[in-house]
Amino acid sequence: MGRILKSIHRPNRFLSTPALCLILYLGLVVQPSAQLRQPTAGFTMARLKYGGGGDWYNGPTGIPNLLAFIRKHTPIRTAKEEAQVEIMDENLFAYPVLYLTGHGNLRFTEEEVRRLRTYLEHGGFLFANDDYGLDRAFRREIERVFPDKRLVELPPSFGIFQTPFKFPNGLPKIHEHDGGPPQTLGIFHGERLVVLYTFESDIGDGWDDPDVHNDPPEKREAALRMGTNIIVWALTH
Repeated sequence: MGRILKSIHRPNRFLSTPALCLILYLGLVVQPSAQLRQPTAGFTMARLKYGGGGDWYNGPTGIPNLLAFIRKHTPIRTAKEEAQVEIMDENLFAYPVLYLTGHGNLRFTEEEVRRLRTYLEHGGFLFANDDYGLDRAFRREIERVFPDKRLVELPPSFGIFQTPFKFPNGLPKIHEHDGGPPQTLGIFHGERLVVLYTFESDIGDGWDDPDVHNDPPEKREAALRMGTNIIVWALTH
Protein backbone atom coordinates (compact mmCIF):
# COMPACT_ATOMS: atom_id res chain seq x y z
CA MET A 1 0.00 0.00 0.00
CA GLY A 2 2.75 2.43 0.90
CA ARG A 3 4.57 2.00 -2.37
CA ILE A 4 1.34 2.27 -4.35
CA LEU A 5 0.61 5.55 -2.62
CA LYS A 6 4.20 6.61 -3.23
CA SER A 7 3.50 6.75 -6.93
CA ILE A 8 0.83 9.42 -6.52
CA HIS A 9 1.82 12.64 -8.24
CA ARG A 10 0.94 14.84 -5.23
CA PRO A 11 2.60 13.20 -2.20
CA ASN A 12 1.44 15.95 0.15
CA ARG A 13 -2.16 14.79 -0.27
CA PHE A 14 -2.74 11.64 1.77
CA LEU A 15 -5.31 9.42 0.06
CA SER A 16 -6.81 7.40 2.88
CA THR A 17 -10.40 6.89 1.80
CA PRO A 18 -12.32 3.77 2.86
CA ALA A 19 -12.53 2.63 -0.76
CA LEU A 20 -8.79 2.86 -1.31
CA CYS A 21 -8.07 1.11 1.98
CA LEU A 22 -10.48 -1.69 1.05
CA ILE A 23 -8.93 -2.16 -2.39
CA LEU A 24 -5.45 -2.37 -0.98
CA TYR A 25 -6.47 -4.42 2.05
CA LEU A 26 -7.87 -7.10 -0.23
CA GLY A 27 -4.67 -7.10 -2.24
CA LEU A 28 -6.29 -6.20 -5.52
CA VAL A 29 -4.20 -4.84 -8.37
CA VAL A 30 -4.77 -1.15 -8.98
CA GLN A 31 -4.70 -0.28 -12.66
CA PRO A 32 -2.65 2.70 -13.84
CA SER A 33 -4.56 5.95 -14.13
CA ALA A 34 -3.91 9.66 -14.12
CA GLN A 35 -2.98 9.39 -10.44
CA LEU A 36 -1.50 5.92 -10.07
CA ARG A 37 1.36 5.23 -12.45
CA GLN A 38 1.61 1.47 -12.05
CA PRO A 39 0.90 -1.42 -9.66
CA THR A 40 3.62 -2.03 -7.08
CA ALA A 41 4.77 -4.66 -4.63
CA GLY A 42 2.10 -3.84 -2.05
CA PHE A 43 1.87 -2.41 1.44
CA THR A 44 4.99 -1.68 3.44
CA MET A 45 5.50 -0.08 6.82
CA ALA A 46 7.77 2.98 6.85
CA ARG A 47 10.36 3.15 9.60
CA LEU A 48 10.59 6.71 10.88
CA LYS A 49 14.09 8.20 10.93
CA TYR A 50 14.40 10.79 13.69
CA GLY A 51 17.02 13.04 15.24
CA GLY A 52 18.17 13.28 18.84
CA GLY A 53 20.62 10.39 18.97
CA GLY A 54 18.34 7.37 19.36
CA ASP A 55 18.83 4.21 17.30
CA TRP A 56 15.81 4.52 15.01
CA TYR A 57 17.31 1.76 12.83
CA ASN A 58 17.45 -1.03 15.41
CA GLY A 59 15.89 -4.43 14.71
CA PRO A 60 16.37 -4.51 10.92
CA THR A 61 14.90 -8.02 10.52
CA GLY A 62 11.68 -7.18 12.32
CA ILE A 63 9.57 -5.39 9.72
CA PRO A 64 10.39 -7.80 6.85
CA ASN A 65 9.39 -10.72 9.09
CA LEU A 66 6.14 -9.00 10.07
CA LEU A 67 5.33 -8.21 6.44
CA ALA A 68 5.90 -11.87 5.52
CA PHE A 69 3.61 -12.99 8.36
CA ILE A 70 0.88 -10.56 7.26
CA ARG A 71 1.22 -11.75 3.67
CA LYS A 72 0.82 -15.38 4.78
CA HIS A 73 -2.05 -14.94 7.21
CA THR A 74 -4.20 -12.16 5.71
CA PRO A 75 -5.36 -11.02 2.25
CA ILE A 76 -3.06 -7.99 2.45
CA ARG A 77 -0.51 -7.83 -0.32
CA THR A 78 2.80 -6.73 1.23
CA ALA A 79 6.26 -5.76 0.05
CA LYS A 80 9.26 -7.78 1.19
CA GLU A 81 11.20 -4.89 2.72
CA GLU A 82 10.51 -1.89 4.93
CA ALA A 83 10.61 1.69 3.76
CA GLN A 84 12.52 4.40 5.63
CA VAL A 85 11.36 7.99 5.78
CA GLU A 86 11.99 11.27 7.60
CA ILE A 87 9.16 13.57 8.61
CA MET A 88 10.27 16.29 6.20
CA ASP A 89 10.69 13.92 3.24
CA GLU A 90 8.55 14.82 0.25
CA ASN A 91 7.06 11.33 0.14
CA LEU A 92 6.02 11.10 3.82
CA PHE A 93 2.34 11.15 2.88
CA ALA A 94 2.86 8.18 0.58
CA TYR A 95 3.02 5.86 3.60
CA PRO A 96 -0.14 5.17 5.63
CA VAL A 97 1.73 3.61 8.59
CA LEU A 98 4.89 4.89 10.28
CA TYR A 99 6.88 2.78 12.74
CA LEU A 100 8.98 4.47 15.41
CA THR A 101 11.23 2.51 17.76
CA GLY A 102 14.55 2.70 19.56
CA HIS A 103 16.30 2.77 22.93
CA GLY A 104 17.38 6.37 23.40
CA ASN A 105 16.51 9.98 22.80
CA LEU A 106 14.51 11.49 19.98
CA ARG A 107 13.85 15.11 19.18
CA PHE A 108 11.59 16.69 16.60
CA THR A 109 12.19 20.14 15.18
CA GLU A 110 9.33 22.64 15.28
CA GLU A 111 8.79 22.09 11.57
CA GLU A 112 8.67 18.33 12.08
CA VAL A 113 6.16 18.71 14.90
CA ARG A 114 3.79 20.65 12.65
CA ARG A 115 4.19 18.30 9.70
CA LEU A 116 3.75 15.12 11.74
CA ARG A 117 0.51 16.48 13.18
CA THR A 118 -0.71 17.33 9.69
CA TYR A 119 0.17 13.80 8.53
CA LEU A 120 -1.72 12.21 11.43
CA GLU A 121 -4.77 14.45 11.11
CA HIS A 122 -5.07 13.67 7.39
CA GLY A 123 -5.12 9.88 7.45
CA GLY A 124 -1.69 8.83 8.71
CA PHE A 125 -1.02 6.39 11.55
CA LEU A 126 2.00 6.29 13.87
CA PHE A 127 2.91 3.09 15.70
CA ALA A 128 5.59 3.67 18.34
CA ASN A 129 7.20 0.76 20.18
CA ASP A 130 9.41 1.37 23.21
CA ASP A 131 12.46 -0.87 22.85
CA TYR A 132 13.54 0.22 26.33
CA GLY A 133 14.80 3.71 27.05
CA LEU A 134 12.57 5.55 24.58
CA ASP A 135 9.62 6.22 26.87
CA ARG A 136 10.53 9.59 28.36
CA ALA A 137 11.59 11.11 25.04
CA PHE A 138 8.61 9.75 23.12
CA ARG A 139 6.06 11.06 25.63
CA ARG A 140 7.74 14.46 25.59
CA GLU A 141 7.79 14.73 21.79
CA ILE A 142 4.31 13.39 21.14
CA GLU A 143 2.98 15.95 23.64
CA ARG A 144 4.59 18.62 21.47
CA VAL A 145 2.77 17.18 18.45
CA PHE A 146 -0.57 17.04 20.29
CA PRO A 147 -0.42 19.46 23.24
CA ASP A 148 -4.22 19.38 23.36
CA LYS A 149 -4.49 15.60 23.63
CA ARG A 150 -3.28 12.89 25.99
CA LEU A 151 -2.19 9.30 25.63
CA VAL A 152 -5.00 7.08 26.95
CA GLU A 153 -4.79 3.40 27.77
CA LEU A 154 -6.72 1.10 25.46
CA PRO A 155 -8.65 -1.66 27.29
CA PRO A 156 -8.49 -5.32 26.19
CA SER A 157 -12.00 -4.89 24.78
CA PHE A 158 -10.75 -2.37 22.20
CA GLY A 159 -11.11 -3.60 18.62
CA ILE A 160 -7.38 -3.71 17.86
CA PHE A 161 -7.15 -6.75 20.16
CA GLN A 162 -10.00 -8.59 18.44
CA THR A 163 -9.13 -9.09 14.78
CA PRO A 164 -7.81 -11.00 12.98
CA PHE A 165 -6.31 -12.52 16.15
CA LYS A 166 -7.87 -12.53 19.61
CA PHE A 167 -5.99 -11.07 22.58
CA PRO A 168 -8.51 -11.29 25.44
CA ASN A 169 -5.98 -9.90 27.92
CA GLY A 170 -4.77 -7.11 25.68
CA LEU A 171 -1.15 -6.47 24.68
CA PRO A 172 1.12 -9.51 25.09
CA LYS A 173 4.33 -9.25 27.11
CA ILE A 174 7.21 -10.18 24.79
CA HIS A 175 10.38 -8.86 26.39
CA GLU A 176 11.04 -8.08 30.06
CA HIS A 177 12.39 -4.62 30.86
CA ASP A 178 11.53 -3.08 34.23
CA GLY A 179 9.00 -5.68 35.25
CA GLY A 180 5.90 -3.59 34.68
CA PRO A 181 2.75 -4.77 32.91
CA PRO A 182 2.47 -4.14 29.17
CA GLN A 183 0.49 -1.05 28.22
CA THR A 184 -1.19 -0.03 24.98
CA LEU A 185 -1.67 3.72 24.80
CA GLY A 186 -3.28 5.77 22.08
CA ILE A 187 -4.12 9.25 20.86
CA PHE A 188 -7.38 9.89 18.99
CA HIS A 189 -8.18 12.56 16.44
CA GLY A 190 -11.93 12.71 16.59
CA GLU A 191 -12.94 9.06 16.76
CA ARG A 192 -9.92 7.78 14.81
CA LEU A 193 -6.88 6.29 16.55
CA VAL A 194 -3.89 8.10 15.06
CA VAL A 195 -1.06 7.19 17.47
CA LEU A 196 -0.51 3.79 19.05
CA TYR A 197 2.23 3.41 21.67
CA THR A 198 3.23 0.04 23.13
CA PHE A 199 5.14 0.20 26.43
CA GLU A 200 6.73 -2.55 28.55
CA SER A 201 5.97 -5.14 25.88
CA ASP A 202 8.49 -4.61 23.07
CA ILE A 203 6.62 -6.60 20.47
CA GLY A 204 9.25 -5.48 17.95
CA ASP A 205 11.75 -7.87 19.59
CA GLY A 206 9.40 -10.71 18.76
CA TRP A 207 9.42 -9.82 15.07
CA ASP A 208 13.19 -10.18 14.74
CA ASP A 209 14.89 -13.35 13.53
CA PRO A 210 14.72 -16.10 16.20
CA ASP A 211 18.45 -16.01 16.98
CA VAL A 212 18.50 -12.25 17.71
CA HIS A 213 16.77 -12.38 21.11
CA ASN A 214 16.19 -16.13 21.52
CA ASP A 215 12.53 -15.53 22.25
CA PRO A 216 10.50 -18.75 22.52
CA PRO A 217 8.28 -19.57 19.53
CA GLU A 218 5.07 -18.74 21.39
CA LYS A 219 6.36 -15.24 22.20
CA ARG A 220 7.36 -14.61 18.60
CA GLU A 221 3.99 -15.86 17.38
CA ALA A 222 2.16 -13.55 19.79
CA ALA A 223 4.27 -10.57 18.70
CA LEU A 224 3.67 -11.23 15.01
CA ARG A 225 -0.05 -11.71 15.55
CA MET A 226 -0.33 -8.48 17.54
CA GLY A 227 1.66 -6.64 14.88
CA THR A 228 -0.74 -7.97 12.27
CA ASN A 229 -3.73 -6.72 14.27
CA ILE A 230 -2.16 -3.26 14.44
CA ILE A 231 -1.58 -3.08 10.70
CA VAL A 232 -5.05 -4.39 9.84
CA TRP A 233 -6.57 -1.82 12.20
CA ALA A 234 -4.50 1.02 10.75
CA LEU A 235 -5.48 0.17 7.17
CA THR A 236 -9.19 -0.30 7.82
CA HIS A 237 -10.09 2.46 10.30
